[in-house]
Amino acid sequence: MGNRLSKIVTRTGDGGKTGLGDGARVDKFSLRIVAIGEIDETNSHIGVLLCEDLPQDVRAMLIDIQHDLFDLGGELSMPRHTLLGDAHVVKLDEWLAHYNADLPRLKEFILPGGTRAAALAHIVRTVARRAERAMVALGAEETVAPAPRQYINRLSDLMFVLARVLNRAGGGADVLWQRERSGGAPSDGEAQ
Repeated sequence: MGNRLSKIVTRTGDGGKTGLGDGARVDKFSLRIVAIGEIDETNSHIGVLLCEDLPQDVRAMLIDIQHDLFDLGGELSMPRHTLLGDAHVVKLDEWLAHYNADLPRLKEFILPGGTRAAALAHIVRTVARRAERAMVALGAEETVAPAPRQYINRLSDLMFVLARVLNRAGGGADVLWQRERSGGAPSDGEAQ
């Protein structure tokens, strides 16, 4: 494992560089650091979601995911080091199947919202999608193992399903997009 910080104020980043877990110094705007930051932000939003009143199984799952995301950030900070593998992706797929099993089939688009917990799950979903885009960008420049990218993709899917579950747990339902409220999509002849 990389170096652990013994103090927070190191002053080593004042010049616009930061250290990776393997000791290398890179620009703070490098694609690797951006991806690490997006994973960290995803994890932080899960921390906010965990402040809500949640079903115990959901709470335990989210805590497990936080640990995985911390490992994912660690993997990104140590090029050529593996911490997340196929088993982690399979675990998310199993949770997706479990939580999706009792949900009604989607017939309309869903808007983020409903209960506060569901809205926070939607925020995690969108931030995870941004993290995925950052990892894809990094993968276009450097070698990135497929499992971490797949993990963050599945996590976003899981947060969508979880938002639906949390709306029901809170006594509500999905917030549906209503085409007639927005005027719908413009026809082919209308200006866009």
